[in-house]
Amino acid sequence: MPKVTIHHLEVRFQVDGDDGAVFTRLFNKHIQAWAKLYEDQCARARHTETERRFGDQEAL
Repeated sequence: MPKVTIHHLEVRFQVDGDDGAVFTRLFNKHIQAWAKLYEDQCARARHTETERRFGDQEAL
């Protein structure tokens, strides 16, 4: 899985209330969703690799 590096990120939004609290809540919600998808993808890749190796071990 290639790594992504963000060098510059600018976010602008207008909300009612405490901007920092709203941003933190939304960021946490979405970063957790992204992390779950990423972890699931990595788990599928590991499972697929394990399945591929299963047949190779029988030939040894």
